[in-house]
Amino acid sequence: MSVLPIRLFGDPVLRMKAQPVTVFDKELRTLVKDLTDTMVDAPGAGLAAPQLGVSLRVFTYRVNGELGHLVNPDLTLTDEEQDGPEGCLSLPGLRYDCKRAHGVVARGFTMYGDPVVVEGTELLARCVQHETDHLDGIIFIDRLDPEQREAALRAIREAEWAGEAPLQVKDSPHSTFGRAL
Repeated sequence: MSVLPIRLFGDPVLRMKAQPVTVFDKELRTLVKDLTDTMVDAPGAGLAAPQLGVSLRVFTYRVNGELGHLVNPDLTLTDEEQDGPEGCLSLPGLRYDCKRAHGVVARGFTMYGDPVVVEGTELLARCVQHETDHLDGIIFIDRLDPEQREAALRAIREAEWAGEAPLQVKDSPHSTFGRAL
């Protein structure tokens, strides 16, 4: 089991657009396993590769007992919205209501390069949207209304973990691939 440190808000990798996966090899399978182990240990509903310092379009999820992953996701969202609490492993202890699409159809690939479709509503839809946002350099507080966002930023400044030095890419066992230059 490889439980790795999760990058915290303020780490530049969380604001970069992740690169598409082009090689489906053992390194990718190791990354998916590390993402899964770290997410389950945290515990969290999802974890994206940038949260481990790897700038690749990969995330894992565990919602309602369903464990999975998605590589190079492409989302189609429903028009119906939901509003509900959301948190993030990169912002420990913080939760805010966030608007999201009620349903999602996510097309992508497995770690073996096989096409896959993940379809869901409510919590699964929220999770898939949240993790895909991470792959685009978006953090859920970016989606809050201005008043809530200001409250979130204030809470971040006051958080016990605020100001911790971000990990360097060399600190990750995945430092040889997915590095954003």
